[in-house]
Amino acid sequence: MINVLLVDDHILIRKGIALLLENQGDISVVGEANDGEEAIQLAYQKNPDVILMDISIPNGIDGFTATKEIKKNLPHIKIIFLTMHNEVAFIQQAIEVEADGYILKNSQGGIMYEAIQAVIHNKTYFEVGLPPEQIEKLFKNKGKQKSDVLSTREQEIVRLTILGYTNVQIAEKLFISSKTVESHKSNIMQKLKVKSKAEIIQYGIANGYIQ
Repeated sequence: MINVLLVDDHILIRKGIALLLENQGDISVVGEANDGEEAIQLAYQKNPDVILMDISIPNGIDGFTATKEIKKNLPHIKIIFLTMHNEVAFIQQAIEVEADGYILKNSQGGIMYEAIQAVIHNKTYFEVGLPPEQIEKLFKNKGKQKSDVLSTREQEIVRLTILGYTNVQIAEKLFISSKTVESHKSNIMQKLKVKSKAEIIQYGIANGYIQ
């Protein structure tokens, strides 16, 4: 039996995935987490074989941060990202944090089961609509850092913006005021020569600011 932990802030999505997986017969869903922090706690408590991890979690820490923490202390646990994001920058970051797999939420149900079976047998499984040679190139680029015109704090604000956090949520996570977040975003737009939140996100994804 393969023990699986689900991490997603939408309970209906979790329940649907749990039902789909447990119908396979050889998978048991041993826990469900609402955010990254709870995922880390349950990883220690349940010691699952596989974690299906969402990336954009508005409350608590995001999937990338949770994965990095779990892999650091529990490297034997296989982690597959299950997300709506198919941008190359997200896939690259998944590789950076040692994810074992990456599949999209709009994939067919069988893909999820295939991914779990693959990582259990110590294979990677990245089904993201990219040709194999491009995935291979992303793995080869692992660990290569890029120079950045933004400060560390500005990079973090861009990263959280891409992940879907509001100004209020960013302020709470970084222990600063919403007004300070707005000021940082104004400086970011000036530095990047963009004029909207959408452009910040587009630029950030293209330049790997989710790291």
